[in-house]
Amino acid sequence: MSDQKESAATADARVVLCMKWGTKYGPEYVNRLYAMVRRQLDGPLRFVCLTDDDAGIRTEVTCLPIPSLALPDGSPERGWKKLTTFSADLHGLRGVALFLDLDVVIVGRIDPFFELPGEFLIIHDYKRPWRVTGNSSVYRFRLGAHPEILEEFRQTASAVRARFRNEQAFLSDVIHRQGRLQYWPARWCPSFKYHCIPRWPTNYWRAPGIPDGARIIVFHGEVNPPDALAGRRNRALRVARPSPWVAQHWRE
Repeated sequence: MSDQKESAATADARVVLCMKWGTKYGPEYVNRLYAMVRRQLDGPLRFVCLTDDDAGIRTEVTCLPIPSLALPDGSPERGWKKLTTFSADLHGLRGVALFLDLDVVIVGRIDPFFELPGEFLIIHDYKRPWRVTGNSSVYRFRLGAHPEILEEFRQTASAVRARFRNEQAFLSDVIHRQGRLQYWPARWCPSFKYHCIPRWPTNYWRAPGIPDGARIIVFHGEVNPPDALAGRRNRALRVARPSPWVAQHWRE
């Protein structure tokens, strides 16, 4: 392959990124996410997990260290680590990256997430759609193309944390100011909490389902895939029946 062709192939490479740190999620979350991606995405792919512990993660996954946020000593990093995916040089990775949270459940083809035109795509906020804020459980960007996001955070971290509740609010604001913020089609990434659980009082006898057009189910708040499978909710007076379909998709 000529240098020109190799460069073009690298630029077009598809990368799926996830991130695991601490002890909240075990290696099975990474392994199942990889398996779901491979079942629902054809063709060449590099699957990368940025992590502080690669024990138990399957060999098909490339494990790399999570870059430091490079904040002053004593500054909390937790909750803002996703911003390191916008490093100018993320371990030499090149191409288009689709970032997926560890606790999503893929229920449909995800090829369109790489095919939809746009420079930066993210889920639109479920609860307050009048805001520009995106949900960063699923976002796509070109690796190395937006180093200004991480640099702005590093230079103004205290002010950013005072103004924004979390990294996705800050990220959305920066990209929106640049006029580059776009959202996935609403049906592609429904929320388990808001769109799968039936409305009260039918949630007491009807099981959660997969909404029409769903490709990736997003779990946020008090429910994760094992909870959904077992019919647990971790907040008082909230009920959800078991969701056996989770086991059909969330597996190796």
